[in-house]
Amino acid sequence: MTGGAMTGGAAFAADPVQGAWLTQPDDNGHYGRVEIAPCGDRLCGTLTAAFGADGKSVPSDRIGKRIVWDMQPAGGGRYENGQIFAPDRGKTYASKMSMAEDKLTVSGCVLILCRSQVWSRAK
Repeated sequence: MTGGAMTGGAAFAADPVQGAWLTQPDDNGHYGRVEIAPCGDRLCGTLTAAFGADGKSVPSDRIGKRIVWDMQPAGGGRYENGQIFAPDRGKTYASKMSMAEDKLTVSGCVLILCRSQVWSRAK
């Protein structure tokens, strides 16, 4: 168990998904900035800013809160077995992610209802 934890920690040090991402606009046209970083031996994403459809900052009680957690690297730019909270719907979904260049596809399902978004790396 200790060896696996050490290997996981070493993998996180260079994991390319770490950093800031801009979400795709939600049902209300709002989008956010999410910082993905290690949390224990997994990856989590914390909402660090929220924006309206016009691109201006908007207040949100979700800023500073995790909206992605328990994400596990699966190799090849894929991440699985995580959870994601969708603020626009107030629901938590079983989630997975896949990264290609500066795009991160985040998807989640509750029972048979699934959603996905493509996030862009924040500059």
